Amino acid sequence: MRYFKFIFFSLIAVQAMNAQAQTDSVLSIKQCVDIAIKNNLDVKKSELQMDRLEVGYKQAKEYLLPTINGAVNHGINNGRNINPFTNSYVTQSLTYGNYSLNGNLTLFSGMQNLNNIKQTSLSYQAGKMDFQQAKDQVTINVITAYLQVLDNAELLGQVGNQLDVSKKQVERLDILEKEGANKLPSDLYDLKGQYGDNQLNLVSAKNALEVSKLTLMQMLNIPYNKNLQLKPLSVQDVSSKTDANSDQVYDAALQQLAYIKAAELRSKSAEKGVKVAKGALLPTLSLGAGIFTNYSSAAQNSTFVDSTTVNTGSFVNGAGGTKQAVYATQANYSNHTIGYYDQFKNNYSTQVSLSLQIPILNYFQNRNKVKLAKINLEEAKYVENNTKIVLKQNVEQAYLNMTSAYERYTVLLEQVKAYGESFRIAEIRFNNGVLTSYDFVLAKNNLDRSKINMINARYDCYIYNKILDYYQGKLTL
Repeated sequence: MRYFKFIFFSLIAVQAMNAQAQTDSVLSIKQCVDIAIKNNLDVKKSELQMDRLEVGYKQAKEYLLPTINGAVNHGINNGRNINPFTNSYVTQSLTYGNYSLNGNLTLFSGMQNLNNIKQTSLSYQAGKMDFQQAKDQVTINVITAYLQVLDNAELLGQVGNQLDVSKKQVERLDILEKEGANKLPSDLYDLKGQYGDNQLNLVSAKNALEVSKLTLMQMLNIPYNKNLQLKPLSVQDVSSKTDANSDQVYDAALQQLAYIKAAELRSKSAEKGVKVAKGALLPTLSLGAGIFTNYSSAAQNSTFVDSTTVNTGSFVNGAGGTKQAVYATQANYSNHTIGYYDQFKNNYSTQVSLSLQIPILNYFQNRNKVKLAKINLEEAKYVENNTKIVLKQNVEQAYLNMTSAYERYTVLLEQVKAYGESFRIAEIRFNNGVLTSYDFVLAKNNLDRSKINMINARYDCYIYNKILDYYQGKLTL
């Protein structure tokens, strides 16, 4: 009983520790990316495709090796059959066995094997780039979702501060109203209305934060945990600006991006595919060799024993019309079956051959394969060119977005300072009764709006900078 109690309380303790670990868990942006890459199914599928292409590449190299095959054939024949030992007909039940070992080596096949090795090698390298691209895409998505959580968390803090300011003013005016010192009763109701708006904004901000957390955890493929905390980023990192222009970013992307390299490698692979198809139009020269032996239960050996004189049953005419019997000497033999091992050894034979196969007419399959390979090459080139065009457009758009976000951020910094000073003065004047509630609420809303816009611009600037870093192959976390 004590043993079961010990197990029970141990399980409770472990669960409590796990719950505490989940409650206090703080993930950095790098940890989130690592978890997402580990759990993402698209990344795993891309890795499997890469492994599949690696197998194809290894198989292409192994086509240079000779083929060696062995065959064993055992059977039973009943009735009239050919004795495989004497090659004559016999009427009996016999067992037989045939054994062979054959090898073949392709000496020349229009360079198909060598070009196939190059083609599959390029495809395998493209598969590696696709795998890297899958991880890069997950990284960008996680960074975006991570920043959305931080953005919403900061917005929630800002909305909370707005609510506190409105609450203090409502409490102050409520006290003045009860003491009869409030000169304008409408001020209290204006502030209560503003306080209600701030409460609604707080509810919306909380919901937006939880939705962004859920989105991030779904990308990480982990269960939802409302207590998840994320490590914040420094303001210097968030509000930085890339030094390169869009053309420099594009030139770097052509050299660094995995999916650009994959498109180029597939074009080169398609070029080798044309050479492989053309190789099928040329003759194939191959060297063959084989070893053979067999066994038959009808195989026998005859051993001389002795000789006897026997009456042949024939007669010859003698003198006086008599008939005399004809005798002949007959050799006597003893027959015995040849053993399995002896037959296996004695029936041994070898074969060496040189084969030349010349394609003359095969439904024009080979020529049509060449045409299809050329079409595949043109398609691969179109895909490569289109990929580079789309990349150019994306780089220009990202650079424009980054520049715009950074300019908005710098302007909003100054705006927040100006509206902050304006609100400070308005609050003093409102508390002294020389400013209407309308003007006070207007000053407060201006400051609140500018702070929210500044937070959004700051995180927009960060994400577009990270996208540009990704294009340049400089993405760090």
